[in-house]
Parts: sequence; C-alpha cells; structure tokens
Amino acid sequence: MRRWTWLPRLRPDSSVRRALGLLVTLTVLVSALTCVTSAARSALERDVLRSGGPARIDLSAIETGRAVHALDSENLEQVRGLEHVTNVTPDYISSVYTGSRDPEAPTFDLTTHSWRPSIRLPVVRGELPQPLRPGQVVLPARSGGVDFNRYVGRSLPVAYTQATGEHSGTATHTTFEVVATYAPGQRSDEPDTAYLAPETAAMLAAAKAGVPPEQYRSTTGARSAVVSVTDQQYVSTVTEKLEQMGFSASPVAERVRNLPGVLGAADLGHRIGVLVVLAVAVLTGLFHTRSSLPHESGSGPRRILLGEAMPTGLLLGLLGSAIGLGVAVLLRGPLERLLGLEVPLSGLLPSPLWATALVVAVLLGLTAGTLLGGRLALRREPRVPAHERG
Repeated sequence: MRRWTWLPRLRPDSSVRRALGLLVTLTVLVSALTCVTSAARSALERDVLRSGGPARIDLSAIETGRAVHALDSENLEQVRGLEHVTNVTPDYISSVYTGSRDPEAPTFDLTTHSWRPSIRLPVVRGELPQPLRPGQVVLPARSGGVDFNRYVGRSLPVAYTQATGEHSGTATHTTFEVVATYAPGQRSDEPDTAYLAPETAAMLAAAKAGVPPEQYRSTTGARSAVVSVTDQQYVSTVTEKLEQMGFSASPVAERVRNLPGVLGAADLGHRIGVLVVLAVAVLTGLFHTRSSLPHESGSGPRRILLGEAMPTGLLLGLLGSAIGLGVAVLLRGPLERLLGLEVPLSGLLPSPLWATALVVAVLLGLTAGTLLGGRLALRREPRVPAHERG
C-alpha cells in the first residue's frame, strides 16, 4: 500500500516539506484569526443586547474629515425633542485624584466619565443605583495598587482641579459616596475610570475649564452622548434624522458589524486568509506532483498521488484548525483586556461554515494542485513512435 506516503517519503531538506510546513502555518494563523474574530463578535453582540444597545444611538462631538454639531445643551435639547427619542445622556470627562494629606490615604488619579445607559460592568462589590445620584461614584475595584473595595458604602475624599487662569489651577476638595466597584479589566472607557452622575461629571469638567457648569454645558458641551429610542425599529429613522441635522450618529449595534481597530483588520484578514490557504495548497500540490512524477511514468502513479493528496489535505486542514483554536485560547486574556468584555470559551468556536471552509480549502487545494500537476506532467512525457511500440 502506498497511501499516506506524501509525508514520510519527503527528504528532511525537501522544498516540498517546507511548502507543507508553510501551508500548515498559514492554516493555523487563519484558524486563530477566525476564532478570535468569532469570539470578539459574540462578546460584542452579547454586550450590546445586554445593554439594550439595539435601541440606542451613539453621538460624538468629534469626527475626522468633517465638522459636526457640538453636543452643547441647545443641540442636545433638539435631540430630546425628536420623535421616538426617550432620553439623551451626555458624557462629560474630567479627573479626580488623591484628596487627603493624610499619609495613610490612598494615592490615585482617575479619569471621570458620566454614567451612561450603555455601560454594563460586572460589579465586584456594592450595588448600582439606577440612575446614579449626584455625589455618588462607581470605582474600579483596584487601580494603581489601591483597593477601592474597602471604601464601598463609605465617603472617599477626592480632589479636582479648579482653574484659576489660562494655565493655572488649584485643587478643590470634596467627598464622594462609593456605591460600587467593578472589575477593571471589564470596562467601556479608560482603564482607570470613575463613573459619576452626569450632573457631577459636568461640574468637574466645568471647574477644570474655569467656567460655571451651565456655561460649560451650553458652550463646550459633552464629548459624546447616548440617545435612547422607544424601540429598535426606530433606530435607523432617528439615526438618519440626526445625520441630516449635522450630528455624528451611529447605532450602538454597529459595534458588532464594525469591529474596533486590530479586530476589524483581523475580521477582514481571516476572509482573505482562506483564499491564500487555498492558493498555497494548490501550488504545494502542483509542485509536489511535478517533482515526483519524473521518477515514475504511467497513469498509475498519478492516480496514487491524487489518492494521497485527499487524505493528506484533510489531515493538514484539521490539524491546522485545531492548533489555531489552541492559539486563540491562549489569546483569550489579551482579547478580554482589549475589548473590556468577558469572552467565554464557547465564543472562540467559529461558525461551522468558516471552520468547514478552511478545512475544505486545504483539501481541495492539494487535490486540485495534484490533479493539475499530473496533467502537466502527462504533457511532458515523451511519446513513443508507432514503429518502436512492441
């Protein structure tokens, strides 16, 4: 029997063996990309559904390439007046830091954001009132070596900057009631974020700018905002209306279709990768067949090589896909930190369609390459003149 003789008969320095190694490596990479993008998409879908995302729209005061409406109080009031809009929550950004001269007091520096309806963070300790009231704060469980869990239910002294000039300011002290802490690896904003009621967040941002809160809201405005609509069916209508008014608006559900940053590139990369694997498999099968047939003639060897290519392609496809899944499991931790979301192991399993497509790409590629190589070799075989045939 000559089945499965592709691999053992190759010399250690064989160029065909190197080609097979490249094929397996590409299959592993594409499999890992497929698993990672599948996990990212499922985690984002779950987060969007859990936060009521299908019925919410993100507004931004910054968009590259074109001017957009500022999210000041007048413009936000226009948004609130639109049909089907139930609520608009602006996000004001500032910071708080250590607010006590006591050497025993914790040392910290946290970015502050408004608590928004789209935020869903796993609570470590305490409870989240809906909505947050002025003077209340939600902190990361740990930040900069400080354990904030012990402050839940207590008042925490903090300081914030009150501008006194264009480039000067002084620390103003106050206290916030810590109502809850969250796992810092599961976040929607920066790593060290404290969440406040929008009124409190606006007060801090206004103090840093050196203006009264009402003036800050009516001039500078928010960095972003979340618009809640009555039902998911009205999201596209409201989004279109907001864009016509000059706002930078996008449905929260778009986060699933437009994966962020590196993940967006990976989403495109694994689709192209399947085609690359197919092309490399065809070339590998073609090269192996053309390098093997000069030593053997007749149609028998070609049929044998074709029979070997099919199980070999299936084996390499399954092996590369399995190793790629293992690589994706190792990348689960960094992926969770990048997304700020929990990624379950089940989410790493790709859709059956894409998993099958990768394995079939290797199988069909090797088979097609072997078949093509055999036909090319047949054309090169010398024809025996009729008078020499015995």
